[in-house]
Amino acid sequence: MTSVEENTDHTADSGPSGYAAARLRLLQEESRSGPSRRSALAGLTDEWLNALFTTAVRETGVRGATLVAVGGYGRAELSPRSDLDLVLLHDGKAEPRALSALADRVWYPVWDLGLALDHSVRTPGEARRTAAEDLKVHLGLLDARTVAGDAGLLAGLRTSVLADWRNQAAKRLPELHSLCRERAERAGELRFLLEPDLKEARGGLRDATALRAVAASWLADAPREGLAEARRRLLDARDALHLVTGRATDRLSLQEQDQVAAQLGLLDADALLREVYEAARVVAYAGDVTWREVGRVLRARAARPRLRGLLGNRGDRVPARAPLAEGVVESDGEAVLALAARPDRDPVLALRFGAAAAQAGLPVSLHAVRRLAAQGKALPVPWPAEAREQLLTLLGAGEPTVAVWEALEAEGLITRLIPDWERVRCRPQRNPVHTWTVDRHLIETAVRASALTRRVGRPDLLLMAALLHDIGKGWPGDHSVAGETIARDVAARVGFDPHDVAVLGALVRHHLLLIDTATRRDLDDPATVRAVAEAVGSVGTLEILHALTEADALATGPAAWSAWRGSLVADLVGRVAAVLRGTTPAAGEPEIATTEQERLAVEALRTREPVLALQARQEEDAVGVDLVVAVPDQPGVLPAVAGVLALHRLTVRAADLRSMELPDRLGEVLVLSWRVAAEYGALPQAARLRTDLVRALDGSLDVPAKLADREAAYPRRRGVVPPPPRVTVVPDVSALATVLEVRAPDAVGLLHRIGRALESRGVRVRSAHVSTLGANAVDTLYVTTPEGKPLDPAEATALAAAVAAALS
Repeated sequence: MTSVEENTDHTADSGPSGYAAARLRLLQEESRSGPSRRSALAGLTDEWLNALFTTAVRETGVRGATLVAVGGYGRAELSPRSDLDLVLLHDGKAEPRALSALADRVWYPVWDLGLALDHSVRTPGEARRTAAEDLKVHLGLLDARTVAGDAGLLAGLRTSVLADWRNQAAKRLPELHSLCRERAERAGELRFLLEPDLKEARGGLRDATALRAVAASWLADAPREGLAEARRRLLDARDALHLVTGRATDRLSLQEQDQVAAQLGLLDADALLREVYEAARVVAYAGDVTWREVGRVLRARAARPRLRGLLGNRGDRVPARAPLAEGVVESDGEAVLALAARPDRDPVLALRFGAAAAQAGLPVSLHAVRRLAAQGKALPVPWPAEAREQLLTLLGAGEPTVAVWEALEAEGLITRLIPDWERVRCRPQRNPVHTWTVDRHLIETAVRASALTRRVGRPDLLLMAALLHDIGKGWPGDHSVAGETIARDVAARVGFDPHDVAVLGALVRHHLLLIDTATRRDLDDPATVRAVAEAVGSVGTLEILHALTEADALATGPAAWSAWRGSLVADLVGRVAAVLRGTTPAAGEPEIATTEQERLAVEALRTREPVLALQARQEEDAVGVDLVVAVPDQPGVLPAVAGVLALHRLTVRAADLRSMELPDRLGEVLVLSWRVAAEYGALPQAARLRTDLVRALDGSLDVPAKLADREAAYPRRRGVVPPPPRVTVVPDVSALATVLEVRAPDAVGLLHRIGRALESRGVRVRSAHVSTLGANAVDTLYVTTPEGKPLDPAEATALAAAVAAALS
């Protein structure tokens, strides 16, 4: 509280007019703003009320009473039009009539000035009992301070109220959390509202006050970095709003935003909203972390007596840490860094950490994110392939991506990885169709795109385009044109090759092309379709652009997409694809064998057993190692090899299977070329892989049973449910085989299950081409009848359905 001496220029006499004049002078001082003005206003009000109370006590003869400020006034945070929250606390010895007269002599001058007043008259015992029954009263008393009178009355009450708050934390904090959630549902998310309520909306001033109450419980504490500054910004904005409107309002209406911005010395309404959104983001994130910690502590407290009864002292052991990825484990319901993790030596760790957490549907540990921010090693430019794949895995995780991304962003990791993100962070969108700020819209688009990855041949480009499609907002001119340049720079930085960089640039440049053309142009005019075809350039890019258009619209808001709009876009895409197909080259047959593959094939025919070789990849940014396996042609090779790799916790990044005939040799050899990486830990020895492969082929190793046992030992995590697998027959690709395309979530044993499904239908795998793009696998399989001929259409359709059923 600011002392009276600090406010000598505004000293008020005990009369309303003296206080009103001093108050007006204070509020008109341009040099006074922010915390200084709020504190000075509280001090001036204290002085006036103290004089009123002292006079009233003298006139009524009441002793053993004190005037107490609670809530915001108790914190000495008076905005220009704030309510005065006062309690007349008394020892219960005064006559009721005298006590009523004392209250009237204080309350009426306040009302005469037109100030809002929240008041009550209570003994310390009554105040304590009311607090026990009314959570809001209890919260107000946590900030109580003496304005005038006997300070000893309040000292005892504060001690009791704080003790009650701490002793009843297990009951009170869940009640407070429930109130916060209900208020958020009613008032919305402050940082996404064009006319936000600075007090009631999620991330607003009431949430900041709730975090103070949690800290007072000693049960948990909010992350303090930036929280006080965020709270100050929200209070400053409310002060300016009160001065501009002359009303006690907390809603930042559109028509008042320019004036409020000017009052705060900001450039314009957009600058105001961005500052308010930034502050709300800090408060909301602090709330997420704090309430998660409250839940963890309360669960631990509830479980401790039961565990001690069952396990004795063993109940106090450190929680188990289940591995999620290299350097990342799950502990107590959160993704944390492994004990051996070294952020200073592992530049990909931050992205691997985020991807693993999102894929598992887990919140991330605040301590872990801060350690990554403080100690993390910078990624080289361009990024290594693993970093790119981990980013795509994070983007493709669905809804859990949002919370993980925001946690990384809160500690500055996202702007460190993608510096251009800074310009879109918390940037408002004035179009009422938009639900989100620019940065959140981009992440929401990636979430929507993750559900559409089965529709495109390059889900990695779809996810990256979703992240970058509006990256040009905030730059002068057309955001699509500016965004193309930025997207190309970011894509090159992330490590995409020149062709993919060009495609991503085109996707960002034309991300509005389909929806604008479909809804605004005559699709029966050949020139319309030709213009779109020329802009898109290829069927593959068109396919991605179609999915991006839908994801973008769905992430914008309910008014941006409908069945009608979807049908118009689909009609346009069909027409453009028909034009482009005439210039799209057909996919060819598999490449010829390398020298190493031929050497291993000769050895496999000579020994009549599988042979294999592990070799480090030569590229600097390579992920994993190359594994080549040659096996004399026999049933079950694909599921056997894929199953053994899964048992050894090897992730298949890419794979290629082909049947090879050697001159002057009897029989054929299947050659499988794999790019594999350890899920976590070191790679297994080649000898162990070969031994298990021999056993899998002769039937002595039951791969399906082993995989089932492992899955049962590690139950499925609660991550988001991915879209179902999609298996299609691709027409007009090969005259020698039937081509199946499988798009499914990348999971342990996926290729093993595909192989078993194909074997069960009695078809022969002529070749297979597997690619893993982020969290998605896109597998193309050339299959024939046992006689080496393509399947007829009915058989091909039935086979696709069977594979899809096996994967579901």
